Amino acid sequence: MNNEKFIETLSKAKLYDLTQPLSIFTPPWPHDKALEVHFFKRVTGAYGGGQGANGQILNWSNTTGTHLVGETAYHSGGRAISDIPLKELSGPGVIVDISDMVSDYSIITPEMITKKVNVKEGDILIIYTGYSKYSWEKPTSSEFGYLVRHPGPNMEFFEWAMKMKLKWVGIDAGCIEHPMNTPIRYWHAGEFEKAKAKLRKEWGKEWDEMFPPDEYYKLMHIKVPKSHLVFVESIGGDVDKLLNQRAWIFAGVIPFMETEASWARVVAYQAPEGMDNEEFIKMMEEMEQYDLTIPFSVRTPQWLNYEPLSVRFFKRVGQQQFGLGRNTSICNASIHLATHMDGEKHFYPAGRTIGETPLEEWVGPGVIADISDMVSDVSVYTPEMIKKVVDIRPGDILIIKTGWHKYGWNSPDSDEFKYMVRHPGPSPDFAQWALDMKIKWIGVDAVSADHPMNTIMRIWHPKTFEEANRKLKEQFGKDWDEMYPIDEFYQVMHLKLFPKHLVHAENLAGDIAHLPSGRYYLGCFLAKAMEAESMWGRFIAWKMK
Repeated sequence: MNNEKFIETLSKAKLYDLTQPLSIFTPPWPHDKALEVHFFKRVTGAYGGGQGANGQILNWSNTTGTHLVGETAYHSGGRAISDIPLKELSGPGVIVDISDMVSDYSIITPEMITKKVNVKEGDILIIYTGYSKYSWEKPTSSEFGYLVRHPGPNMEFFEWAMKMKLKWVGIDAGCIEHPMNTPIRYWHAGEFEKAKAKLRKEWGKEWDEMFPPDEYYKLMHIKVPKSHLVFVESIGGDVDKLLNQRAWIFAGVIPFMETEASWARVVAYQAPEGMDNEEFIKMMEEMEQYDLTIPFSVRTPQWLNYEPLSVRFFKRVGQQQFGLGRNTSICNASIHLATHMDGEKHFYPAGRTIGETPLEEWVGPGVIADISDMVSDVSVYTPEMIKKVVDIRPGDILIIKTGWHKYGWNSPDSDEFKYMVRHPGPSPDFAQWALDMKIKWIGVDAVSADHPMNTIMRIWHPKTFEEANRKLKEQFGKDWDEMYPIDEFYQVMHLKLFPKHLVHAENLAGDIAHLPSGRYYLGCFLAKAMEAESMWGRFIAWKMK
């Protein structure tokens, strides 16, 4: 299949969002940190300093909402989440419905899985227990049911999953482990008594006979993480539309370097009408995947007066009874650092939040336009430059490769001042051209889609503004304020486009360094944050070989 046909087929494929909404109302795993959202500034300037944007600071544990549990949650020597390649986060898989075989405190066995579906070696497996009906946003919500009473696997299940070389295992409940194999057994002793009584009745065993603590610790904290088997908890959304069906599944996780878990946008694709599903999955396995996301670290620089990422581990394995708990951190950051999507509310209070925006608006056909040989420090790029290098079409996603990714913080050519203050930006006609083209969203491998001299940078860095003004006169024969009247062009890509639902992603990086101009299937899989003005996620480009 050629690339054009691949993009067309994928655009028509059935797309399912398997993600639980992430809100200040989403319960974290017991004793972890719920999501806290605080506006530290507004478009008119506010507490915390700075002008020109609605900016939030988030404080959270990654065990809130749909999230991937990385190896370091159990095993300090495990891989960082940012080191898990896209190939291990995606692939063929199956959603198995065992809801008719389990109830409160039940034990999940491999036989329950294989009785319902054909699991293939190397699959992704999502277990539907039915406990997603207790998720916080459902009319049948029950926080106790979702987090404390859900069923969980026996030890043979994890051995089987490793033998099957499953890429990851997901579950529509608050935890992949049985809650009574976590500190919940001590926090809710009455529930543990009920679980033990059920185990005696159904299995004729005591809890520690079924799950010897030392053996369980070695299995979950040494053997499983060393096998690279990871888990996705709190699967939700459309999961009940795919019961006992196969699909191509992707967990778009934020590539944190220091945290043990990460928010995830989990999606599933199935064949479009008229195409065999196995043929579709085979097509997906033949494509090339490119990661356009920069690893996210406490070392990642924030945009000027925003808040950097901090990570504080408040819970370690060694501090907990029999080591049954996990390493768990609390994060704090504003959103405007690392690869992220600027959402409508960042500048337009009446706009949609990230979580309110349909998944379909974040994916689709598009182009990467490499104009890196046509731009330089504080220069101006134009629609003509884009059209010169790619076949851009109405409704496309547009990613602009300026070459500035190489000055990012984790590059051997890192140059933070150049990256933040001296990147090129769009010409005056660019915003209207993007609207006329009905561009779905714009991405750029620099810190902003606006020219830095059309932001507060102009005031903070007057010498750089003088240089930019001089360059503008040489290139276009006009003074800056003549070419960009401030009332019309101050942060025009934000202020004029966000009310029109045209937003943009910043700090794209990674594989963009090697990608030529051309057409791709592009996507950003953002954490489904219901109150967030912007958000991090995983940004990808897919193309047929």
